[in-house]
Amino acid sequence: MLHLSVLAGRARALGLSLLLLVVAVPAVAAGNAAAGKAKAGACFACHGPEGKPQAGAPFPMLAGQDSDYLVAQLHNFKSGARHSDIMKGQVAKLSDKEIQDLGTYFASVSPRVGAAASTELVKQGERIFRGGIVKTGVSACMSCHGPSGHGIPPRFPRVSGQTVAYTAQQLLAFKSGQRKSDGDIMTRIAFRMSEAEIKVVSEYMAGLH
Repeated sequence: MLHLSVLAGRARALGLSLLLLVVAVPAVAAGNAAAGKAKAGACFACHGPEGKPQAGAPFPMLAGQDSDYLVAQLHNFKSGARHSDIMKGQVAKLSDKEIQDLGTYFASVSPRVGAAASTELVKQGERIFRGGIVKTGVSACMSCHGPSGHGIPPRFPRVSGQTVAYTAQQLLAFKSGQRKSDGDIMTRIAFRMSEAEIKVVSEYMAGLH
């Protein structure tokens, strides 16, 4: 049987080795929000000042979105995995560092608070967001995007406060198969939704906070 002092010594050595291993693993460098803000001027033309577009705009609210999700989408536009002639031109010359900085900046900005057009739309949209649509096999939106719609980074984005026009536009793009860069989860869900159902859930998420 090993003496307790020997065991203690081995435990300390193992602990030190694990500590050195942790220190040796490089951390993923966070972006620089100030640098991202300085680079973001071109984004404001469509996405609004600080990434907050007008309520009826068909452009996404970037303010408050998860930085890793934003970075992934910018890389998708750059590679062509996600198609947009406008965005492809915007990101073509961005470096990986600049993309990271932009993601960090927009994530640091508080999003604009939105609202649904009517109480009835809120009720209809909430039923879909929280309970799905059983008869057509549509799962609840909150199962991936969270009860408050703040998302589950980095794969599932924040949907709360997003503009109605943009949310509906993207759900229709998933429904038609036009948007495919995020796997097939949203394609399968949106395909089973009617345009009316897409409309009401988009309205509800706009006012979800």
